[in-house]
Amino acid sequence: MKLRSLTVAGYRSLKSIRMEIGDVNVFVGDNGVGKSNLYRALHLAQSAAEGTFAREIAAEGGMAAVLWTGTRKKGRPVRLSIAVELIYEDTALGWRYTIDAGLTPPMGAGFPFEPQIKEERLSIDQGRRVVDVMKRAGQGLSYRDADGRMQEYPVRLLSSETGLAALGGSGLHAEAAIVRDTLARFRFYHGFRSDAGSPLRAASLAVTAPMLDMDGSNLAAVMATLKHIRGDTVDLDRAVADALKGAWLDIPLPDREARFGVVFPQFPQRGFSAAELSDGQIRFLGLAAALLAYRIPPFIALNEPEASLHPSMLSPLADMIARAAKDAQIWVVTHAPELADLITDRTGVRAKTVIRQEDGSTWIESMRLTGQLPDEADEMDDDDA
Repeated sequence: MKLRSLTVAGYRSLKSIRMEIGDVNVFVGDNGVGKSNLYRALHLAQSAAEGTFAREIAAEGGMAAVLWTGTRKKGRPVRLSIAVELIYEDTALGWRYTIDAGLTPPMGAGFPFEPQIKEERLSIDQGRRVVDVMKRAGQGLSYRDADGRMQEYPVRLLSSETGLAALGGSGLHAEAAIVRDTLARFRFYHGFRSDAGSPLRAASLAVTAPMLDMDGSNLAAVMATLKHIRGDTVDLDRAVADALKGAWLDIPLPDREARFGVVFPQFPQRGFSAAELSDGQIRFLGLAAALLAYRIPPFIALNEPEASLHPSMLSPLADMIARAAKDAQIWVVTHAPELADLITDRTGVRAKTVIRQEDGSTWIESMRLTGQLPDEADEMDDDDA
């Protein structure tokens, strides 16, 4: 199942925007135009599925800090709204999940600056008609059972709890579980720490790791899994050699913990531990593990992956992104036009230029209100003809 579109309204610089999502999505633009807000809005949709929506909003400064920053029409409720459409590839069957949140909780139902979920809706698009299978209004949640009748969810939700996480994890509703689990498998990598205490530099518990954790804390275990479980590090070895001037990884068989080192050709007598690597080197290895892991997640989002990387690392990074795009949808936010051009060279997908409109809202240059760019709309018109 793939992500087909993202719609956001009332979030930071996103006044109201809908965009079609392709297999590879690259966003470039000046500082402060709102590129990262698009990324964060999609991450919030995932957090709603995982049940961490309120926590993510709190980490951003609270509900009052994340609402649309421009002028609003009087008399309308102040809301943040996010919707995602998911579709099975090569079919007309899809789902749409929408969450609306605002301020002012009912007495005793939440803290003043928590997001208060006003409405949620999960609909299934069967090609000929759209059917609501989950509805939430305030603290009440209802769902459509196997006989097509709406039933009340047996637990009254707190105002900051998401219905998708509750119903999807309850075992009561297969469609909600599918959408919840699909979104939960998305991976967002937005700024690996590279300081001395970074999780990337730490040893990992010796547990097989099919994919990289979002904070990179199981990096050594991901590498050990590739080396000693799959027995294939060809892509990883090529990426490391290209980015680190002929260096290679030393990945010993783990005992209680997994560790790794890097051997540089000018110092072949010993390996350099993760603690000894530069910021750019350790960040590149984190990106390599995210993009070349034993199991690739269905959706990988990278926010400014070029940060701290030497310019010579951008080409190997683009190679890894193109390799991962064979198995996953890719979303890249970058300040580096050079990286965007390299990804275009390898995938044929042009970057989307993010701009600020006169009212301060974020938009995609040349994008139509339907969420399509001119070339995408023209291709659909040709297909219809």
